[in-house]
Amino acid sequence: MYRIFLRGARPDTLFKSSARYFSSTVPPLTLERPSRLTKYARRAAYISLGFGAGYVADRELYASTITRNTRTFWTCAMIALDYKLNFTPEKSESISSLHERVGERLLNLFSSNGGLYIKFGQAIGANAALLPPPIQAKFSRLFDDAPQVPYSVIARTFEAEFGRPPSGPNGIFAEFEETAVASASIAQVHRARLKREDGTPGEVVAVKVQKPAVAKQMEPDLAAFGLVMKLYEYFFDLPAYFVVDFISDHMRQELDFQNEARNGARTAEFVSQDPTLADRVYIPKTYPEFTTKRVLTAEWIDGVRMSDRASIQRLMGDVQALPTSMQPLGKPLSGDLSSAGPLKGGVRWIMQTMVDLFGAQIFRWGWVHCDPHPGNIFIRPHPGRPGQPQLVLLDHGLYVRLNPEFQRQYAQLWKGLLAVDLGTVEKVVGEWGIGAPDLFARATLMRPMAFGKKKKKEDGVIKKKMTQYEASVAMKERLKSFLLDTDKMPKELIFIGRNMRISIVQGNNQMFGSPVNRIKITGYAAADALPRAPQLSARQRAWEYLHQGVFYTVMFSTDVAFWASHARKWVTGARGGNEGFEDELEKQIVELAKTQYGVEIDPASFNA
Repeated sequence: MYRIFLRGARPDTLFKSSARYFSSTVPPLTLERPSRLTKYARRAAYISLGFGAGYVADRELYASTITRNTRTFWTCAMIALDYKLNFTPEKSESISSLHERVGERLLNLFSSNGGLYIKFGQAIGANAALLPPPIQAKFSRLFDDAPQVPYSVIARTFEAEFGRPPSGPNGIFAEFEETAVASASIAQVHRARLKREDGTPGEVVAVKVQKPAVAKQMEPDLAAFGLVMKLYEYFFDLPAYFVVDFISDHMRQELDFQNEARNGARTAEFVSQDPTLADRVYIPKTYPEFTTKRVLTAEWIDGVRMSDRASIQRLMGDVQALPTSMQPLGKPLSGDLSSAGPLKGGVRWIMQTMVDLFGAQIFRWGWVHCDPHPGNIFIRPHPGRPGQPQLVLLDHGLYVRLNPEFQRQYAQLWKGLLAVDLGTVEKVVGEWGIGAPDLFARATLMRPMAFGKKKKKEDGVIKKKMTQYEASVAMKERLKSFLLDTDKMPKELIFIGRNMRISIVQGNNQMFGSPVNRIKITGYAAADALPRAPQLSARQRAWEYLHQGVFYTVMFSTDVAFWASHARKWVTGARGGNEGFEDELEKQIVELAKTQYGVEIDPASFNA
């Protein structure tokens, strides 16, 4: 290393002068501090990036579970806060607007989350008559339809379940249509053809494929459902959580398609052994070798869905029975039935068969289909009997098994209701922990039901005009008195009520002009089942047969009311009227709820 020193200069002096030189010629370095706006912008960018990455990870890895649950709790928090601030006597006139906002929030929540939330919403909507009218109207718009997932997703599901693609040289099927024929929140259905041993196309089948997100979302959704019911109990002081475990268990069963195949086979066995239904009802067969927990293969059915009412009327030759606004305008029949002529029996045959089928499930088999919306019922020409119709029941994922004791009680209840045996009604309802037998009776029959002296008492109390706030409080207190002991209440009533009242029997009977007396048919099914119960002694059986004779005599009054309704309909029909027996009962129920309980029922809720 070389060292250079200036002559006559000491090293320390040299370094000092150098420092002065540089300090005088070079300005000092200064670091500018970022502005507060820049700092906040940077932080916002980092946070946004983090949320974006979390959203993508949640969507791709967890099927948007975190996003959906966050939406659920936010919606529930907003509803609770809205009620806390605005449900007061001082704001009584704006309570209808409050219910409107709540109904819109719930509808948006269920529709946005999809999946099991649609099922939750439908379960609530099935009992929408107990909700404020603005909320009732919202639930009538909740349908179980959803965009279909791409074929690539379906192909991956087949690879995971079978180790093979749906079609192709190594495929499961000889043909598989990539576009689904129907898509709901949980699964979608594709049309396919089985592959024969020689590789040629065989018979047509319906392949139901579960959407991959549903399995990932199930447990978080059920947990959120339970927490929401807990919060509902806390904020509104009404029992709600007692149904959570029962509903959750059955929702889990609905996602197991092998269980659905077993349910269908069991129902087919019940039908085949029932001489009154064996020829009128059909359950499609399934193919166990092409069925897993997430894929179900069943025979394809060409028929007309009950939800396609105009085509049903044409198929059954009852077009003139439709109200003018509902009559079809040349629309072809759905399925491959455009050439099918009018089938015998008309819509009366359909409704008679439908009520008979669900009556048999409840009172004789103790095995009840729990998702009975009109889209799950087809009507087709009987394959072996030209000109005869046949009812086809689909979608067997959700069933409830009734124990013999409940079957007996429910049969006694219906028999007591129709025979106006109020002592029996109060006894059964009391055993179920229900404290308002009159309200329960009216909800079960969907018609007014007088309970003697108690009715006169109530008439004197609820005659004054209620404010919206007072009506809501009265309804809440009525519901609290209704559910006295939720531990005793049979949870099966949740699904059975949906079957017999709104989704199938009452709603469809009303839409088709009330061709049958569904109250009488159900009552007879209940009464006929009681003497045949296997656990009865000879003395008990004899007593039941004796009591049955009295019951048939009393039932004559229901026939008189039914045929009087049809006579009035025939007379008014000449002047353009088209209301039937169910319409009259509905009007009476709406009026009774308003005058006695201050509860306004939106007529649309009867068709939810």
